[in-house]
Amino acid sequence: MLSLRPAFSLRCTAALFLAAVLTASACTKHDPTLESADDPRFAAPAPPLRELGRIGTRNVFWGDLHIHSSHSFDAYTLGVRALPEEVYAYAKGGTIDHALGYPIRAWRPLDFAAVTDHAEFLGAARARDEAEGSTGMSLREIVETGNPVHITANFLYTVLTKMGTPDTRREAFGDGAGDVSRSAWEDIIATAERHNEPGRFTAFIGYEWTSMPQEKNLHRNVIYRSGDVPGFPVSSLDSDNPEDLWRALEEQRGQGMEMIAIPHNGNVSGGKMYDSVTFDGSALSEDYAATRMRNEPISEIFQVKGSSETHPQLSSEDEFAGFEILDQLLSASSVFSEPRGGYARDALRSGLEMSSRHGFNPYRFGVIGSSDSHNASSSVEEDNYHGKLPMIDGTSGLRLGETMLLPESQNRARRWSASGLAAVWAEENTRASLFDAMRRRETYATSGPRITLRFFASRDFPAGILDDPRQVKKALALGVPMGGELPAGEASPSFLVTALKDPLGAHLDRIQIIKGWVDEQGRSFERIYDIAASGDRLPDATTHRVGPVGNTVNVAQASFANTIGAAGLEALWRDPDYVAGQEAFYYARVLEIPTPRWSTYDAQDWGIDAPEPAAIQERAVSSAIWLRPRSKEPG
Repeated sequence: MLSLRPAFSLRCTAALFLAAVLTASACTKHDPTLESADDPRFAAPAPPLRELGRIGTRNVFWGDLHIHSSHSFDAYTLGVRALPEEVYAYAKGGTIDHALGYPIRAWRPLDFAAVTDHAEFLGAARARDEAEGSTGMSLREIVETGNPVHITANFLYTVLTKMGTPDTRREAFGDGAGDVSRSAWEDIIATAERHNEPGRFTAFIGYEWTSMPQEKNLHRNVIYRSGDVPGFPVSSLDSDNPEDLWRALEEQRGQGMEMIAIPHNGNVSGGKMYDSVTFDGSALSEDYAATRMRNEPISEIFQVKGSSETHPQLSSEDEFAGFEILDQLLSASSVFSEPRGGYARDALRSGLEMSSRHGFNPYRFGVIGSSDSHNASSSVEEDNYHGKLPMIDGTSGLRLGETMLLPESQNRARRWSASGLAAVWAEENTRASLFDAMRRRETYATSGPRITLRFFASRDFPAGILDDPRQVKKALALGVPMGGELPAGEASPSFLVTALKDPLGAHLDRIQIIKGWVDEQGRSFERIYDIAASGDRLPDATTHRVGPVGNTVNVAQASFANTIGAAGLEALWRDPDYVAGQEAFYYARVLEIPTPRWSTYDAQDWGIDAPEPAAIQERAVSSAIWLRPRSKEPG
């Protein structure tokens, strides 16, 4: 059973925290986010879901595999009261209430989603609060008054169980999965089963395994292929070693279950997410690589806590590497998070080096995006952003610091992102089809927009394939899609890339291919090629790059003009620097023209200057295609 007793030490800390809040915050400005919304779409019924039959050449499906409800201890303690039922209502295009009392609704429904509440202390914060009874003002009333003196000791105590250490949480909630946690898990399962509609909407069953050794993020979302799931999730309270998680998942697989674990936020792992050694510091092995890839075929690279594609320190020649960077550990001390070992491109390069030197590669993974919303929603639209955690960033005033409940040192909301989405190429919208596509890595990540991206490689696509009405069918027959592997030949493979803008979004700037390779000494390198661009821009013959697309963003009005860029781009490309037999990976990246960031829309609501960056270039990033030297071909 879970212990629900308060702790004297936490109450003492609460008093100190309240003093800090009183010192930091005395704002009484009216927050426009709390005004009554009169948008008629909030009262309209949810739009019809897409219903597509099975398509052999596959269709792209949009989803979010990282959403929290009030069953998560941190979501509940920071104001969320919504349950998995609301998660799926929002994902299907309906209106739900934000924790601060205003309606929220996405511009479009998703095709699939998963509630991934923390396995640790699952449902415990909600049960503790219900057992003790809430007192004092509601969170909305506190934000409306702007006076932190109204924050009650009970509310602060609840917050501090999240802001403290695992030991303080154990003191507040207990150690294991008692009746409270099992009941929450049963609710997650039952709600997913109720909302799963094969062919129209897929509700995956899953949870988050939340390992945080030395404040370094090693979190994974575990997603199941079917309704065959364990009686309770594996928790990092038993072990914070990812290898122990994999062992537990292997045992479940032996019982007939099928699942994957999806790493996220390598950017704040202090370089531990894609390390060169095991969790305990031992050398990596072929068995380690096989086990990791069997359990973790994809990684999440875009979400609210920033981008994990690459970092400027790792990709100094990539002028777009600085996109939505958050590189401080998730701790009160805000320590810099070591980039090497924390970003996907660096991991792909490390995998090539290991393959070259040792004959195995633990980092041959695909990519997705997802939100990590803790508001029972998927807040990924810049002009429709409602934050991650109500007490921290639930209104524009809290996000911009115009009103404030937390001390500035504890408020990272301005650096958080309205991001991201998972794109999956699958035959149909079912658990099995989507899951199998993720298993084969035919996936890509976007920072929020629904950019359609296809990426294929072949030994030799025919020259006219760009104009062929059977393009995709031929590409699948003659080559491999994103996530695939291709034997290296004497000449460069041909790469086929097509991209279409989000129908509701901005035009496209360019298509890029990012290449990573190893030399004869096993050292890895990277290079970026602009292979298609809007307008009359052509790549430089030496650098293979094009100039800037321009910028139509009106910062004061939080608007942009779709008068530059292109609605679609495509290219058939061969690597001009190809070396026969060289082990390499290639992935595609598509950039939009500049558009306003969520903080610019918020600043317009307040009539203040927008913080930098005021504009961003949203993007889509494909899973890689790997070239295998002949010596490493199977058999």
